[in-house]
Amino acid sequence: MRSLVDVVAPPRLGHGFRWLLASSWVSNVGDGLALAAGPLLVASRTDDPFVVALAALLQWLPPLVFGLWAGVVTDRVDRRRLVVAVDTARCVVLALLALAVVTDVASIALVLAAMFLLGTAETFADNATSSILPMLVRRDDLVLGNARLQAGFVTLNQLAGPPLGAALFAAGQAWPFAAQAVLVAFAVLLVARVALPAPERQGGPRPHVLAEMREGVVWVWRHAAVRTLVLTIFVFNWTYGAAWSVLVLYATQRLGLGAVGFGLVTTVIAAGGLLGTLSYGWITRRVSLATLMRVGLIIETFTHLGLALTTTPWVALVIFFVFGAHAFVWGTTSVTIRQRAVPTLLQGRVGAVYVVGVYGGLVIGAAIGGALAQHVGITAPFWFAFVGSAVFVVLIWHQLRHIAHADARPGPADA
Repeated sequence: MRSLVDVVAPPRLGHGFRWLLASSWVSNVGDGLALAAGPLLVASRTDDPFVVALAALLQWLPPLVFGLWAGVVTDRVDRRRLVVAVDTARCVVLALLALAVVTDVASIALVLAAMFLLGTAETFADNATSSILPMLVRRDDLVLGNARLQAGFVTLNQLAGPPLGAALFAAGQAWPFAAQAVLVAFAVLLVARVALPAPERQGGPRPHVLAEMREGVVWVWRHAAVRTLVLTIFVFNWTYGAAWSVLVLYATQRLGLGAVGFGLVTTVIAAGGLLGTLSYGWITRRVSLATLMRVGLIIETFTHLGLALTTTPWVALVIFFVFGAHAFVWGTTSVTIRQRAVPTLLQGRVGAVYVVGVYGGLVIGAAIGGALAQHVGITAPFWFAFVGSAVFVVLIWHQLRHIAHADARPGPADA
């Protein structure tokens, strides 16, 4: 057992990282349960498509509304305590939701309110958690640390969690939410064991919250590598959001896969992510991060083209598998570059700017995709995604050279 632990989390990463990793993996199991159980609970309360879509929107909304504020709070307080506090709040909401389901008082309005509260708490927790890692491990180990955290997300959140959540929901609608509450509570106990180094303190009085938000935005704009990352994810999520917003219709209508087949699509994407997880260390020892970013943009661009052209299910599934591997590699690489470049005192706010870019792009892209699919056809969003991605790759290509020079001064973990 000791040797297995050392392989997963080498001793050089420290005990703090091991507690953080264990907490993240446990929490990912619980969040994976909700990926299936949440939509199923909404669908059990209403068959109105608008309300079903509203439930998804209420989970996207908190990062847009509270993202920058979460970044300021993360940089102002003890990050470990912030995670403990907001995840404890999540436990309370989940327990009350499970109780409401058991007692048959969980109306659709209550379910939607619970989803918004859970999304809000998760916005703060995710921002703080991503800012903890650079405080625990050395700069050169951020690639490995992020890969291990993402491995838990892919295998537990995306692969194992949803089918287990669906099975628990079938056994009893309250079970997945009660189980998630227990798992999140356990994750809180684990992250509470993390010992963080003393943070740097700014002299003088704290500036206004809006001023601190502005400081994060200005820092991003002035830093070439991080600015490139934020602009890239923002624009590419226009194209990704446009195509993926109608993915269920694409899978069922164009590919003829049916409901079970659509579930297979998400499983295949997650399986590709697992391959990316297993090969990431080997890849990063041989390929620079800047090259990985360039290759990833090309893969995503041609993913949209391939899906726009094919009507053959097995061809589409191969494309989805490759995309899943790319998505893991891209996500891990972008987080690592950002963490290497950003000073510890700004990790929360800069991470928040990135998250706002992610969700802002998704919302815009979903609106474009829905309109194109309704007025032009189901493949129109994929053609839009291909052309838009190709144009942006050409425009951003030379800017990606900044990624190779994203080094910043060492953080506390490097001292």
